[in-house]
Amino acid sequence: MINAKPTVVHVTHEAAGKIGGIGAVLDGMFTSKSYQEEVDRTILISPLFNTEGDVSKRLGEGGEVLYSSMDGLVRSNYMAAFRRIETLYNVEIVYGRRTFIDPMNGVTSRPEIILIDISRMDSGPLNEFKGALFREFGIRSNMYEHLWEFEQYMRLAVPGIAAIKAIGAAEPDKPTIIVSHEFMGMPMALAGILDSYDFKTVFYAHEVAPIRRIVEAHPGHDTMFYNVSRKARQQDLYVNDVFPDQRSFFKYTLVDAARHCDNILAVGDCVVDELRFLSPEFRLADIDLTYNGIPAYQITLAEKYQSREKLQEYCRNLLGWKPDFIFTHVTRLVLSKGLWRDLRVLEHMDMRFRALNYTGVLLVLSTETHRRRAQDIQWMESMYNWPVAHREGMPDMSGGEASFYAGVQEFNARSRNIKVVFINQFGFDRLSCGSRMPADMEFMDIRKGSDVEFGQSIYEPFGIAQLEPLTFGGICVPTSICGCAGFVKAVTEGKDVPNVIFADYTELNGDAGMCLEDMLRIDRSYRDAIEHKISEKVALEICARLPKNDQEFNTMLQTGYELARHMGWESVVSNYVLKGFHKAIRKQHATRLIAG
Repeated sequence: MINAKPTVVHVTHEAAGKIGGIGAVLDGMFTSKSYQEEVDRTILISPLFNTEGDVSKRLGEGGEVLYSSMDGLVRSNYMAAFRRIETLYNVEIVYGRRTFIDPMNGVTSRPEIILIDISRMDSGPLNEFKGALFREFGIRSNMYEHLWEFEQYMRLAVPGIAAIKAIGAAEPDKPTIIVSHEFMGMPMALAGILDSYDFKTVFYAHEVAPIRRIVEAHPGHDTMFYNVSRKARQQDLYVNDVFPDQRSFFKYTLVDAARHCDNILAVGDCVVDELRFLSPEFRLADIDLTYNGIPAYQITLAEKYQSREKLQEYCRNLLGWKPDFIFTHVTRLVLSKGLWRDLRVLEHMDMRFRALNYTGVLLVLSTETHRRRAQDIQWMESMYNWPVAHREGMPDMSGGEASFYAGVQEFNARSRNIKVVFINQFGFDRLSCGSRMPADMEFMDIRKGSDVEFGQSIYEPFGIAQLEPLTFGGICVPTSICGCAGFVKAVTEGKDVPNVIFADYTELNGDAGMCLEDMLRIDRSYRDAIEHKISEKVALEICARLPKNDQEFNTMLQTGYELARHMGWESVVSNYVLKGFHKAIRKQHATRLIAG
C-alpha cells in the first residue's frame, strides 16, 4: 500500500502505558499484521511524567530501558547525540523499547520509546518556538502557559524533534510521519511543519475536546448539542457563533491548529462533524473517517457458557441467588459515560422481567480512582459486604463513586427482579475483587459471559469498550452519537442486527422543527423526558432479543463474531489507518516555513 515504508512517530501521553482509549488504539494498531508489514519503524514519544522510582519501571509494563541520563544507564549507541540535546535544552532523556502483545493471538510489537523530562527546560529555545507558533499559526501561548497541561507539550516539541532526528528517524530517502494523538501532540506536529526536514503530519482525532466540554457542561447534554449543531450547520454557523467563545480554552487552540496537518483521522462520524463545526477553515481540511478496531476472537458456545456461569456464581456468592441474565458496564466513572441511563433502562426491564419471571444482575465495573489494595478489599468484604454495600471515603468510595452509588441504592430499593452491583475497582479477578469471586475468574470472563453490555454515553467519539462483548455474542447498547454506531452501520450497510441496539437520546419526540434558540434551551427536564421514552424503547428491545435457549445463544455468538470480524484491527488498519498515512505522505509541501 505504501511504497516506501515510513517511520511513524506517535506523540501521546500513553507512550509508557495504557490509560484509556488511546492506549487501546495503540495496542490494536501495533499488533496488527498489516501495520507491521507496511510501517518500517514505530516510535512513541511523550513527556516523562514521573522521575521517581526504579529505572526498570520508567517505560511501563513490558518496557526495556536502554538509556536514561537521570539513572546513569547507557546501553545505546545514541548516547552522544542524546547528551548534546540534554545539554542544549537542559532536559533528561529516557530511551528504550516497550513490548505490545495481543493476548488472544500472541502477536507482538516492540516500538521504540522516548520520554523527555522537560521540567527544567531552558526558556530560550522554548520562547523562540512559541514566537514562531504565533507568527506562523497565530497561537498565543502566553494565554495558556500557566497551565501545565498545555506547557508540558509545548516544551516537548523542540527537543522531541531533535531526539527523533538523533536516532535517525528523519531519513532523506523515506517519509517520517508525526502523528499527534489528540491535542497533546499538536505542538510537536507544528514543530515538524516548521522544521526544514519534510515531516508529514497527521492529527489523530480521538475526540474534539472543546465539544466534549460543551456537551458535558450543558444540562441538555447530547440531546441539546447534536440537534443544535445540525441546525447551526444548516445556517452556516460555527461553534463560537452559537456557544460561548471557546478561544480562551487551550485545547480549542491546539485542536483548531490541526487543520494545518497533512491529514486528520477522525474516529467517528460525529467527530468529523464536530471538527467541521469548529471553524470555517476545517471545510478545506483533509479529514478521513478512521474508525477504531474492536476485538474479534471466535469462541465456542461451551466457552461462552463457562464464563457466563462464573459470573452467575459470583452473583450467587454476593446476593444469595443466581440470576438468569448478566448485564455489564465496564467503563471509567466519568460524566460522559451516562451511567444513570443504565438504571433508567433497567427500571423498565425490571417491570418486564416480573411478568416473564426472569432475574438479572448488572455488574458495573468502574472507578474514578486507583486500584484498591488486596488487603483493603478483604477488609471491606469482611466488614460490610463490599461490593454489595459501600461506605463513603477511602479505601472505598470517592465522591463521584458515592454519587453514583446513591442512584444504585435507590434502584435496588425499588426493583424486584433486577439488582445492580457496583464494583469500584480496577481488575476483575479474585485478587482484585475478593474471596467471593470464583478462583479461576479473569477479566475476559466479564466480556465473554455478558448478555448485555451498556454504553449509553452522552459523548463518545468511538467507544471500543461498548462493543468488546460483541465477538462473544453479547448484546451491545451504545448511543447513536457513539462513533462505533457509525462503524456498525457501515459494516452492516444500515441493516438491523440482533447484537446491537442503538439508543438515540437526540430524538426530539416530534420537536425536530424547533428553532435554534429553542434547541439551545433544552434543559435537564426536557432531556429527562426524552430519556424516559428512549430508555423504555431500549428496554423492550433488550427483552425481545435476549437469547433463551442453546440455539438462540449460539446464533448470537455466530452473528456477533461475524460482525466483529469485519470490525477488527486488521480491517481498520488496512482500510482506514494506512490509507490516511498514505494520503499524508503524498501531500506536497511547496515551501518550508522556517529553516531548521
